[in-house]
Amino acid sequence: MTLTNRNALRCLYEDHTFVYLVCYLFSVFAFAAGSMLKLRTAEEEKRSCEISQLRQAVLQNNDRLLDEMLCQEIYKKVINCRGGWGIAGTPLHAAVSKGHLSCLQVLLAHGAIIDCVDVKAQTPLFAAVRGKYLDCVLTLLKAGANPNGSSSNNCSPVLTAAREGDAEILKQLLKHGAEVNSRAKVLLWTSSARVSSGPLYLAAVYGHMECFKLLLLYGADPDYNCTDAKLLSSDKQPKTVLEMCLRHGCGVEYIQLLIDFGANVYLPTLIIEKSTKQNEAVELLLRERGNPKALTSQCRLAVRRHLRKINKINCIDQLEMPTSLINFLQHKAAPVTVL
Repeated sequence: MTLTNRNALRCLYEDHTFVYLVCYLFSVFAFAAGSMLKLRTAEEEKRSCEISQLRQAVLQNNDRLLDEMLCQEIYKKVINCRGGWGIAGTPLHAAVSKGHLSCLQVLLAHGAIIDCVDVKAQTPLFAAVRGKYLDCVLTLLKAGANPNGSSSNNCSPVLTAAREGDAEILKQLLKHGAEVNSRAKVLLWTSSARVSSGPLYLAAVYGHMECFKLLLLYGADPDYNCTDAKLLSSDKQPKTVLEMCLRHGCGVEYIQLLIDFGANVYLPTLIIEKSTKQNEAVELLLRERGNPKALTSQCRLAVRRHLRKINKINCIDQLEMPTSLINFLQHKAAPVTVL
């Protein structure tokens, strides 16, 4: 070590601020380590044992034993507690993650908090959707679970159902008021990533046509990433769902649906290039650009747009009008009359 370096090091150690900082950091680390290694008290040990016993009853799908346990105060007071090391969630999370409906019903009957979160900020509903347990999803929704999950979680039940292609679960979420234009909550920096955070895009690229149409029927905005003021402020040329479907080679039926549900066919600007994979889909888009929509289609879009604005898009079948018009508004094919 040179003399200059030694002098610099000596000055650094002689600086009282540096010494105080080192001592402070050492005390913080020592406190943290002590907290982590601290032995549990007898009361904490007993509480952990009770949580574990509740969890075991749930995992064994023993609803009768679970009910008997929760009639005792020592177990009821830990019904909403997470487990210890390696246990992410509450007994309610354990029940839905295994699809144990009877245990779920027992827990709810004894006052389990329906929207409690695990260490990943996932609600029991999110876990039920991820596990594809429709009966658990319905039970939670009917009991008042938030269909959007936790605001602290980056994902949502709708995004999960759209990605997994579970149309019936997705339908139930939307019927119970889930946000149809849900997106990942963490800021996504690239325009393509912003589009890919939406349920429409996920349903398309994973090939889930039924989910894709269902989202549109419940009011998903086909141009949602191009009408979001926050996104437009950071990206002046956002990629539309329509353009991303073309780039990823989604079937022409996806393009047709987007057009039918009012996608702006003039927004995609880079469609004829190497990144597009379907000439038929591109030709469809170009034809649509050259031919304005029929007046009936324009009227349908206007009615649906208004219903979406007042959050009544799922009430079309309650409108006082002929069944044929209701079917038209819901994009249902007209019945064929046999002469």
